[in-house]
Amino acid sequence: MCGIVGYVGPREATDVVVGGLGRLEYRGYDSAGIAILDGAELQLRRSVGKLVNLSTHLRSHPTKGTCGIGHTRWATHGGVTEENAHPHRDARGDLVVIQNGIVENYLELKGRLIERGHTFQSQTDTEVIALLMGDYYAETGSLEQALHHTLRELRGGNAIVAVSRHEPGKLVAARLGNAGGIVIGLGEGELFIASDIPAILDYTQRIMFLEDCEIATLTSSDVQIRQLDGTLVDKPITTIQWDPVSAAKGDYKHFMQKEIFEQPRALTDILRGRVDLEHGAILLDELHLDDDEMWRLGRIYTVACGTAWHAALIGKYMIESLAQVRVDVDYGSEFRYRKPLLGKDTLLLSITQSGETVDTLAAMEEARNQDVRSISIVNAIGSQAARLADGGTLYLHAGPEIGVASTKAFTSMLVAEYLLALRLAAARGTLKPDQVREHIQALVEIPGKVGRILEQTDIYEELATRFQHATNALFLGRQMNYPVALEGALKLKEISYVHAEGYPAGEMKHGPIALIDKELPVICIAMRDAIYEKMLSNVEQVKARGGQVIAIVTEGDERIRALADYTIEVPATLPLLTPVLATIPLQLLAYYVAVRRGADVDQPRNLAKSVTVE
Repeated sequence: MCGIVGYVGPREATDVVVGGLGRLEYRGYDSAGIAILDGAELQLRRSVGKLVNLSTHLRSHPTKGTCGIGHTRWATHGGVTEENAHPHRDARGDLVVIQNGIVENYLELKGRLIERGHTFQSQTDTEVIALLMGDYYAETGSLEQALHHTLRELRGGNAIVAVSRHEPGKLVAARLGNAGGIVIGLGEGELFIASDIPAILDYTQRIMFLEDCEIATLTSSDVQIRQLDGTLVDKPITTIQWDPVSAAKGDYKHFMQKEIFEQPRALTDILRGRVDLEHGAILLDELHLDDDEMWRLGRIYTVACGTAWHAALIGKYMIESLAQVRVDVDYGSEFRYRKPLLGKDTLLLSITQSGETVDTLAAMEEARNQDVRSISIVNAIGSQAARLADGGTLYLHAGPEIGVASTKAFTSMLVAEYLLALRLAAARGTLKPDQVREHIQALVEIPGKVGRILEQTDIYEELATRFQHATNALFLGRQMNYPVALEGALKLKEISYVHAEGYPAGEMKHGPIALIDKELPVICIAMRDAIYEKMLSNVEQVKARGGQVIAIVTEGDERIRALADYTIEVPATLPLLTPVLATIPLQLLAYYVAVRRGADVDQPRNLAKSVTVE
């Protein structure tokens, strides 16, 4: 993994490919490379580190040609070296390959290739694909046939693109399993290929999505897609409405900052067309579940990873409280291996920003194998999770999220889960229309309340200055604000590299209390709700041991203000919606601390935006 871009047409391919890779930098990577065809000459350039290093290399060693491919790599097999960067050549120098995913049986294949006399130039599993394709290409003389035969030998999820010096003006690509997306962009006399839509939006909004076990052949004027058995596929064209300008930073210093401040807009967009305040109704026509199916539900399994898992934990409270359906939350990476028992009255809910997270997709496949319907909450339009969800997809409509650390997608997930909970509640009769109307009113007020929180940023500058040298932080919350504490801790550690823990406040005395001293910042999410007095007691316990308390409180809370070292107020709302508002200060705190510490906010080390390997 991570980024794939390819081009064939009249333009200089180098400009298109490198520019596209730049728009995929948000996915996280540690090296980059391109291969450009100029007639039968195959020009390969690779570099470790950021894309700017490759651009510098290209200035002294330029390439020319109108067909080419490029890749940004996030290391899975082998270290961060130029030899391990993509693209990879076959033994004869006839073709090059780029790949996302993991070849699960690469050691077996590598052993066979070594027995045939091949010498490996890298430590990667991708080189296995290049050498296999090279051998098959020597036999068949066809790039498509070489890829076809190679795919039959691979195990695991893989997205592959290749070019050959003997077939200039042609790209071949394939998807096998859930390794990550492959999108094909259609222009006038030119075609594009990429692992994600933003890479090619500057050139076209007409997109095709490559599915599992499909092979595509692209020339400047035509694209053909076949299944592995050779069947020709009549692929629909999707028109993407995203504006490429929306992926630019604008006046913001970082994409993460921009995306934090986009949340009022994002939360407004997710409500558009989905709420009917007059009739107290939730309109989720994109779901393929009728009221009777919702009424019969006995359990929902929610699967997610990372930030989406925190959203799922909060959604559990929402759905169980409003719709009175049991909800179990699982990490996608655990769900797929524990042989879950899914009954006929079960629904699988997958939550994923990218829609390409391999563990979440595997959970959806397991549900399908057990004849259980699934629905998805997804941001990326046309992603695999959206296509796998036979019960329908709730799109977040948050727009491209470029920063690796998720912000606007997380709060949008919470609102999407709230809408789902209300729709289930209406179908199951646990809420009457008048009650639903009250919740809708609170929802439509949320974007404005988020905007009010974002107006006050001075406190975060002060906190960043005070705690920039902290090495640890503790986040405490209760009930549905415990997952908010988890998310706050994750954001701080992701982008500022400060070790942080999120903990249920009631469990503080069972271990974490030993860490508290005058140097430890303790962030307490203490909203005025049913367990407010308990949270107040926890704040007092921290202060009694000399801890530095940063309290996130409901507007007008003077009791905690008198105890805490710092307080950040958020507007009052319904208890089940407080996580949306309480999250915003934690995002801002993490951002300002990271900036003060000089960290790479948008591309934190070792992380990727879309995790398509285990």
